[in-house]
Amino acid sequence: DANCEDCELTFDPVIKRTLNIQQEAATTTIARVSCPTAPRFWKWRAFPLPRIVPREVHVEDAETHQHEWKQQLTAAAFCGLFLALASFLPKGDWTLPLYLASYLCGAWFTAKEVWEHLQEGKLDVHFLMLTVAVGGAAIGAWGEGAMLLFLFSLSGALEHFAMGRTQREISALFKSAPKSAIVLGENHSEQIVPVEQLTVGMRLLVKPGDQFPVVAELVSGATAAYESNLPGEATPVDKAVGDSVFSGTINLWGAVEAVVTKPASQSALQRIIRLIKEAQHLKAPSQRFTDKFGSTYTYSILALTVVMFFVWWLAFKLPPFTSTVETRSAFYKAMTLLVVASPCALVLSIPSAVLAAIASGARRGILFRGGAAVEKLADVQIVAMDKTGTLTTGELRVEGVESFPPGRESEITALAYSIERLSTHPLARAVTRYGKGQGTPVLALKKFESIAGLGLIAEWNGQPVSLGRREWIQERGRPARPIETRTSDGGRDARAPGLSEVWLAHGDLLGRITLRDDIRPQARAVIDELRARGVQTVVLTGDRREAAAHLQKQLAVDDVRAELKPEQKVAAIREFVARGQRVAMIGDGVNDAPSLAAADIGVAMGARGADAALEQAEVILMHDRLENFLTALKLSCRARAIIRQNLVISLGTVAVLVVCAMLGKIPLTLGVIGHEGSTVIVVLNSLRLLLRGERG
Repeated sequence: DANCEDCELTFDPVIKRTLNIQQEAATTTIARVSCPTAPRFWKWRAFPLPRIVPREVHVEDAETHQHEWKQQLTAAAFCGLFLALASFLPKGDWTLPLYLASYLCGAWFTAKEVWEHLQEGKLDVHFLMLTVAVGGAAIGAWGEGAMLLFLFSLSGALEHFAMGRTQREISALFKSAPKSAIVLGENHSEQIVPVEQLTVGMRLLVKPGDQFPVVAELVSGATAAYESNLPGEATPVDKAVGDSVFSGTINLWGAVEAVVTKPASQSALQRIIRLIKEAQHLKAPSQRFTDKFGSTYTYSILALTVVMFFVWWLAFKLPPFTSTVETRSAFYKAMTLLVVASPCALVLSIPSAVLAAIASGARRGILFRGGAAVEKLADVQIVAMDKTGTLTTGELRVEGVESFPPGRESEITALAYSIERLSTHPLARAVTRYGKGQGTPVLALKKFESIAGLGLIAEWNGQPVSLGRREWIQERGRPARPIETRTSDGGRDARAPGLSEVWLAHGDLLGRITLRDDIRPQARAVIDELRARGVQTVVLTGDRREAAAHLQKQLAVDDVRAELKPEQKVAAIREFVARGQRVAMIGDGVNDAPSLAAADIGVAMGARGADAALEQAEVILMHDRLENFLTALKLSCRARAIIRQNLVISLGTVAVLVVCAMLGKIPLTLGVIGHEGSTVIVVLNSLRLLLRGERG
């Protein structure tokens, strides 16, 4: 040791670190050559302990780990069985072996956790429980010690059951993920390839009844996809050339060909799995507090127990270890105090509720990225929403293409298709789908650049191509003159509410593409229920004021701010936050990512959402179901209520039992039942979230 370097006695370093073990009759002596400056035994953290190396958790192990609670429940059951036999059978030679068997079953998993924590220099409630059980055996209270271990192991099994339910959701996703795909080669040769080996650009054949192996785009054929296993829509979704299909969804009836657009690692299914795993390790603020509190509290209770032992022994003249029918020993009272003051229920009160909420949300297509998201969503006062892809379906469709001068519509379509195919905006998907449906050729554009919130620029035949909003095209020197023409089907002008437009300029050519985006059928009901809950709704959109006003009239939102650039959306969010209001922002595009980061809690529209938005969001609504935001809000409110109930139960029980123990008015048996009973109640209360997670 470092202290030995200053000692006058010098020894060989190997000798100094060698332990000598001698066995003489019933005495075992463990010795080491040392010196006056060597560390004392109370510095036990410095001594190396034999390590139990935890097994690395792989995907294949998920099912094993999610069923660990069954092993713990079995051990608890045997602990209770042996305890019952020892308690109710006539006393005899078998009584002590039965108690020992009960101790072994009840302490097995707890002892493993204590040993792992000791290797890290930590003491926790598991250590307290083992200490009390051993102490009970030392004073002959075998029944009380076994009862403690039975109830403690039962509560531990219930805790792992809650964790196992979350693991089950993940395992189900792993099992549903496709493992291989049919890749088409030259002359339409077929080859079966593992999903993880698929790369962007590969052409796949997907037969009826098979799963789509990765995110891909249909290039031949038509079908319908069953997307509920994301989870998503309960009804089939029609798919045609140009439409995107998602990994893990089922091809219902058509043999189709699709081109891989994202590798398996970037699929929505893999994102769900990764985000749930992250969520399990991100703790809520109150949970982080109880973690810190629990460690300090454990040491405080150990110190208080030692002090009270001497108080009862020396001040109150109680016998130190020997109890009688009339008088309990100081050690017995100390063990009782140690039991009732242990914060088991408090430590479990928050994580059990958070894990149950995460599992319940995952089952309903809602991904909470950690306990903080579960807690914060319940406090939201303002919900800010993007328009396209959030309040609307986000599936724009092209209604018409116009060119100025007339007659060059095919050029406008080709240029728009070629530049939009490089973008991920919902508008780009509509134009790309339209171009493919028309059989439009792809032009080899150069110097592509996306300008967030404004448009796209590139170069073709040495001249710039600009595509974006009317005002932006005007700012770039190409006046988009007011035109009173109608859409191709004789409908209203693109300036009319409900229709969108995008302009394209290239040399002397000017064109306009008109599009329509339908409002989600559930949007009005979501807005109305948020208002009923006292939550203010605001729409932040880059769309035209006319379209925004039309949306406000249809949905009756509290406020609409139109023609906003991304930085202006962020400024609006910060304005709300500066007023002390809790803000949730719902969006799905790259343009929404800064706003999601600026809000108190970001909510992304899931499977079709841009990666940038998903990375910034704390809550993800899979498959773009806006009504799931209400489910998430209700689940968050229920989780917060259950956390508060758990804290009242755990702290209230400890307070009452500690006062009774300090006054010497409670026996050890009743203390064990009261303490462990509150722990069981807390865990069962948290599990209610798994049973009725949708209730608000």
